[in-house]
Amino acid sequence: MKIDPFERMNLVISAGAVATSYAVASSSFTAGLAIGAAMEAANFHAMRRSAQFLFWGVLPNQRAWGAVFAMRFGLLAVGIAAALYFGTNAAGLLVGLSLIMPAAIIEAWRTRPPVIEGAEPLDPEDPAWKDWNPWLAREIAQPEDSDEESW
Repeated sequence: MKIDPFERMNLVISAGAVATSYAVASSSFTAGLAIGAAMEAANFHAMRRSAQFLFWGVLPNQRAWGAVFAMRFGLLAVGIAAALYFGTNAAGLLVGLSLIMPAAIIEAWRTRPPVIEGAEPLDPEDPAWKDWNPWLAREIAQPEDSDEESW
């Protein structure tokens, strides 16, 4: 089974948090953290797969993705409500559900683009900025037969 590096980092952080809380916190907090981490990992895996299916064209349109999102969010809400109903520690559950954030920060830092040593910053008045698309983080493709500006 192949696990995405982002999900692997999340599992490592979750396992470390559960082990640490087992050593320093109460058993109810540890159980809540483990339940929250499991729900969060399952939710993130499902969210990632549905986004892949949308981009691959498996999901026919955005409405299908929205329906899958609503179903997943509803199941997560039911899971949280059930966990709290059966006496799960709310603080541990909250921490467990929030462990995706440090995983996202660490994995984004690890996979950042390489830094070019000694590169000079581009002057804001440089006309090359007109060819830059900040939403795609790359230059705008110019048609070869056109001399028109992209904006």
